[in-house]
Amino acid sequence: MIKKLLFSALFMMALATVAAQNVQLHYDMGGAIYGDDMARRPQLTSTVEMFRPDKWGSTFFFVDMDYNSSGVASAYWEIARELKFWKPAVSIHVEYNGGTSNQFSYKNAYLLGLTYTFANKTFTRGASLTASYKYIQEHPSPSNFQLTGTWYLHFGRNGLCTFSGFADWWREKTYYADGTHRNFIFIAEPQFWVNLSKIKGVNSKFKLSIGSELELSNNFGGRKGFYAVPTLALKWSFD
Repeated sequence: MIKKLLFSALFMMALATVAAQNVQLHYDMGGAIYGDDMARRPQLTSTVEMFRPDKWGSTFFFVDMDYNSSGVASAYWEIARELKFWKPAVSIHVEYNGGTSNQFSYKNAYLLGLTYTFANKTFTRGASLTASYKYIQEHPSPSNFQLTGTWYLHFGRNGLCTFSGFADWWREKTYYADGTHRNFIFIAEPQFWVNLSKIKGVNSKFKLSIGSELELSNNFGGRKGFYAVPTLALKWSFD
């Protein structure tokens, strides 16, 4: 499972003095829902994220690690840089993706594109769109493209709840076990969090959130067709 939480960087880059890090733990229910089709899918995934702005833009990265009874089954990371030397809400986007897995291979991918970001004045909601050229190293058809949409919404008393997520759609010719192939891949991961530090009477420094993620995918991760996999999750945020 991949937690691509780039939305946190895309929106926070508007706050030039803010930095953020968090650690997440997700319990994956794909095996329980899809049975043998996902029998080997790891049930636990940890995610470490960091976002750091500066006067030239911002840097964001995350590292995912999937665990089974034998230990780490896969590792994946992304690092992205937004470059912005002007006032308009458009930035240059540079990104790398890569990793390793016991079940399938993550090929090195390099992206270059443009990001448009919108946020309201109080930064309680926002959205962004990134269009990128995507080069997949050692792929028979390495030149591709990717579209990424992201959103976030803080709501409830003092921002008690957060609804956020991303959606990726890209071209990548992929062959499957039955000999057929597909040319496009889609994945989206909406998340819902309850931020416990926003509850009256809870210490504001108790940065634990509880929530869920729903991984929606089509032709992703070596599996042909559409899947919807929920998780139960915990997140600790660092100031």
